[in-house]
Amino acid sequence: MQTDVEKWPAWQPNVVSVVKDTPGRLRPGSAFRWTTEGLNITSTVRQVDPGKRLAWGGPAQGITAVHVWTFTPTAHGVLVHTEESWTGAPVEANQAALQAALDNSLHNWVNNLKHEAETQSGYSITRP
Repeated sequence: MQTDVEKWPAWQPNVVSVVKDTPGRLRPGSAFRWTTEGLNITSTVRQVDPGKRLAWGGPAQGITAVHVWTFTPTAHGVLVHTEESWTGAPVEANQAALQAALDNSLHNWVNNLKHEAETQSGYSITRP
């Protein structure tokens, strides 16, 4: 789900569109353009370890972001952990508001990922 970026709009309500600039599976150097929360973002994949880790980053309106996802198999499924950092003049100018926006975005993304995983698997998933 997470690596099939072109399908994000189907299960991530805030993602309006995604276009891959690099065909095929995501790999380091793959690029994709996407629109979310009024931002037009160009992301470049930095790391892919299938089923374990995915990292991408890129600029959007003066903010440079790095987003890392880790997936750890457990006895009851997969533990998902995500971290994202933002830097740039807009962040420095309004750190509290942008931190709140980032926290909200990550919370929504993980909840939507959980819901989609439950929908596809037919199982209910608990959060630690």
